[in-house]
Amino acid sequence: MDISVVIPLLNEDESLQELHDWIAKVMQSNRYLYEIIFIDDGSTDNSWNVIEQLSTKNKAVKGIRFKKITENLKH
Repeated sequence: MDISVVIPLLNEDESLQELHDWIAKVMQSNRYLYEIIFIDDGSTDNSWNVIEQLSTKNKAVKGIRFKKITENLKH
């Protein structure tokens, strides 16, 4: 692996495809071995579905999903 690109995100479903395409184009044109890791920090939009779709089309794409905790923690 030459390069790992780690992208934290929250509610970015509309920009993920374009960002992925730009990164993949640059990496492939330079013949880098790469991975793109999208970290979804509890998005409430369609971001996770977009990440899943990208990962089926490009094996270099990986996703990590954090879910928001909505209940109050008692101390």
